[in-house]
Amino acid sequence: MVSSSLLGSISNTAICFEATTEMTVDALDLRLDLEFDGRGRFNRLRLCPCACSTVPLDLTTLADTANAASGMAVHDDCKLKFLELKAKRTYRFIVYKIEEKQKQVIVEKLGEPAQSYEDFTASLPADECRYAVYDFDFVTAENVQKSRIFFIAWCPDTSRVRSKMIYASSKDRFKRELDGIQIELQATDPTEMDLDVIRSRAS
Repeated sequence: MVSSSLLGSISNTAICFEATTEMTVDALDLRLDLEFDGRGRFNRLRLCPCACSTVPLDLTTLADTANAASGMAVHDDCKLKFLELKAKRTYRFIVYKIEEKQKQVIVEKLGEPAQSYEDFTASLPADECRYAVYDFDFVTAENVQKSRIFFIAWCPDTSRVRSKMIYASSKDRFKRELDGIQIELQATDPTEMDLDVIRSRAS
């Protein structure tokens, strides 16, 4: 469960906001107090209930901290199957899942070359996050056959908050393991990744 409050104050030197978010992570109840300076950077980060540490922090540091905390390994199959899709076109799509207990990204589903985009979207759970790669074929206005490899970060609004955080913090590191991604797409509902959107981004 997540509850949040946002308080604002104006001083002579900066506009500061304090955002307090309470969430349950594993067995720990943590509250994050974030203070922003006038340039939009984080000034302070305090973890409660112990409140024993207050440190300077900017946006880049916060992102790096989140990535390090996720600590997700990547199973060898993730890269091997992607290379087969890219070089041999063995698959139309690959769906990847984070196994939270093992702290590892794994291959969940492989799509055969003849499968359609509708088959791909049907492979994504309605209320759980996933990563996916899709090899999209299309014909240009000049009647030239082309293809684009999409990386799709699927994060539906109905998924768990913890899952959203883990997938978001692990995405960039995982994507770097897949050499050859041409287009990235992030979607929170099916309309953000329908076939018209794919065609528009590919061209």
